[in-house]
Amino acid sequence: MSLNRFRLRMAEEISKTKLGSSASASVSGSSAASAASAATNAAKSRWNILWPNSLRWIPTSTDNIIAAENRLLSILKTPYVQEQVNIGSGPPGSKVRWFRSSSDESRFINTVTFDAKEGSPTLVMVHGYGASQGFFFRNFDALASRFRVIAIDQLGWGGSSRPDFTCKSTEETEAWFIDSFEEWRKSKNLSNFILLGHSFGGYVAAKYALKHPEHVQHLVLVGSAGFSAESDAKSEWLTKFRATWKGALLNHLWESNFTPQKLIRGLGPWGPGLVNRYTSARFGAHSVGTVLTDEESRLLTDYVYHTLAAKASGELCLKYIFSFGAFARKPLLQSASEWKVPTTFIYGMNDWMNYQGAVEARKHMKVPCEIIRVPQGGHFVFIDNPAGFHSAVMYACRKYISQDSSHQELIPDGVQLV
Repeated sequence: MSLNRFRLRMAEEISKTKLGSSASASVSGSSAASAASAATNAAKSRWNILWPNSLRWIPTSTDNIIAAENRLLSILKTPYVQEQVNIGSGPPGSKVRWFRSSSDESRFINTVTFDAKEGSPTLVMVHGYGASQGFFFRNFDALASRFRVIAIDQLGWGGSSRPDFTCKSTEETEAWFIDSFEEWRKSKNLSNFILLGHSFGGYVAAKYALKHPEHVQHLVLVGSAGFSAESDAKSEWLTKFRATWKGALLNHLWESNFTPQKLIRGLGPWGPGLVNRYTSARFGAHSVGTVLTDEESRLLTDYVYHTLAAKASGELCLKYIFSFGAFARKPLLQSASEWKVPTTFIYGMNDWMNYQGAVEARKHMKVPCEIIRVPQGGHFVFIDNPAGFHSAVMYACRKYISQDSSHQELIPDGVQLV
């Protein structure tokens, strides 16, 4: 079959798509939005048939992400529900569609909700940069025993919608994540919940709590990014490094928005091998805590590859939120005095993210604030030392998970209160 005939057949097949065959479910939104989503999913399914993964340069798709997520979460014991929550095409009353998108297509947030005892407090978990909600796979079972756990993929990440990222400023980029999270909260009809964010997700969670404190009971920031600024005295090393040719090159790549994900995509069918080497080293040979089992490593590697190789969207926030060296352009430290939500910081003892930023922020806060350091844990402390991380979260939320003062969680041995 000639290439032109193949293209013609592909176009004919896609044009036959009917609106009634949806591959994913949304718990909210109009019937028109559901029909449009069904058409899109059916078209994608036909495209997958015509052009299978084995023939693609980048062998992934949204369907592959959800399938990999299901495989990873299949090792859990706690039942859960996965759903695509409709957040519309843009913030209500806004003239932009998740920032200059030309499409009126509704967007969705991939969400998993775990079974919990009636009356359990709600814990919403937000992943960090280059990650997705599946990174918390070692924590869901333990936390679901005490909380109603809900984990999301932020807009532009994981199995959520990936609109074209056209933000042009730090303000627009922050709004991309904060406003989409708020629309998700409205769709889920949530309020009075505990909000946990890791790394960049901690930055987003903190910014959200500053804008919408009335919905957040308690803020748990795990290895949170965004407290230090390039103007800090400790960034002098960066100025010196930039003066070298290596520093100048890396700074240029950063300002050009060259992300690690672009490298994975550029390697095409060799991308999975690179991801495997990373996960095997980071959570295996170079782990500072409990290494992954062979099954965990295989499933996480597969999941990480598909989430990284998919269409670029939320990842392009990087240069607008941080300058080279991961220094925040709008540091959270500057708004510490405006904090309205009680906060607990959790850091692994070996976290490259400096906990001193939290120490400095606490000096300016007018709300209760605790800082906990967990042994045998790095930046992914919840993977490195799950038991220690769970103990820290339980301690941070002790007033919400037990009405009996005699059943208060005690700070475990080895976990350090700063």
